[in-house]
Parts: sequence; C-alpha cells; structure tokens
Amino acid sequence: MLNKILFIDDDPITFMLFKKVIEKAGFAKKIDVAKNGTEAVNYFKEFIANEKLTELPNLIFLDLNMPVMGGWEFLDQFSSIDFAEKFSSLKVIVLSSTIDPYDIDKAKKYPMVLDFLSKPITVEMLNYIETIM
Repeated sequence: MLNKILFIDDDPITFMLFKKVIEKAGFAKKIDVAKNGTEAVNYFKEFIANEKLTELPNLIFLDLNMPVMGGWEFLDQFSSIDFAEKFSSLKVIVLSSTIDPYDIDKAKKYPMVLDFLSKPITVEMLNYIETIM
C-alpha cells in the first residue's frame, strides 16, 4: 500500500469513482487532489518552499484534458529543470477517456510517465501498476 498518491483531474465524479476503487483495492492510505495542472504545480512548489520533500506522494494520476492548465502543460513544467531534479523519483500514470495512439506515443517521451491507461481506473489496473512500479 502506498502512503500517498496525487490525483490531478477536474471531474468530481471521476474522482469519486477513483477514490472508491483505490479504497477497495487498498492501494493508498491518502489521496491528495489537484483540479488542474496549475494547482498541481503549486502543490509541488509548496513541498519545495517548506522543504518537506519526504512527504511527497508516491505516485501521480494525471488527466490530460483540464481547464486552466492541462496534463500536457503540467508534464512540460514538471519535467523542467526546476522540478526534475527534486522530483525525479516520482512517476506518473496518465489517465484519459480516449486512447489516441498519438497521445500514447507523446506520453512515452516523458521519462516520469510509467503508463497511459484509459478511464475509469479498475482494481485490475491498480494491480498492474503495482507490478510496474
């Protein structure tokens, strides 16, 4: 069981389903939430500012299509030098409602992306994620 995961998605219904599956599978003790990429970037800036890097999430689940700042923009910022050296151990699972081969290929170009999975998340997917972490 992971200590903490970060869920980045703007849809409250998707989050509610995600939370139920996480709890059912006993996958993580705590779920932090960001509603878009900007909130997620600020979330990580707080860890840097407060020097609490030991309290980072173990894994990030990232939606691609969100208002304000989408998943691609978040990945671009998160892989920038400001973040890359401090958060190099963090891995990302991209979650999308559409499986576009172009998006899958694009996601693989980011070294922190473990996989690209289709929504909604299932217990079987979580079992798979445990094997690739």
